[in-house]
Amino acid sequence: MNKGLKLATGDIIAILNSDDFYADKNVVSDIIMLFETSNADAIYADLDYVNQKDSSMIIRKWRSGKYKQNMFKWGWMPPHPTLFVKNNVYKKYGNFNLDLKSAADYEIMLRFIHKHKIMLEYLQRITVKMRIGGLSNSSIKHRLFANKEDRKAWKINNVQPYFFTLILKPLRKIFQYF
Repeated sequence: MNKGLKLATGDIIAILNSDDFYADKNVVSDIIMLFETSNADAIYADLDYVNQKDSSMIIRKWRSGKYKQNMFKWGWMPPHPTLFVKNNVYKKYGNFNLDLKSAADYEIMLRFIHKHKIMLEYLQRITVKMRIGGLSNSSIKHRLFANKEDRKAWKINNVQPYFFTLILKPLRKIFQYF
């Protein structure tokens, strides 16, 4: 991802993983329109997890909701593939932390949004379809490793979560299946 950031020449950067895709042809124009009508440094939206083979089959619905200060402490985070960030934010606050394997996306969002309080806007619509099967959610062992890395993300940024923050983070996802 950092290699991509180095090569990026645009004012706005989005990172879409290899088997994810935009929900429709209007996603980018809708994001650009919101950037033009707001003071946002970053914009995020909603995401559907879809079946690996049949992308019309929705498995999980990640509805982000509007961000309020300190929501990270309540286990909230936006879906990283929906995040569009101004290039100058990366230049000011840094790129992905390569010491983290499964939590690099969590750490950079924690750093930008919670620690540095960038101006964030929510676009209430599905912008990304993500095929099910990511590493951090593939088994209990991987989930425990991801939780350990989430703790490390807070420590790296010298910010203190609540004692229940990292318990709530995976629990919040349960409701995305209904």
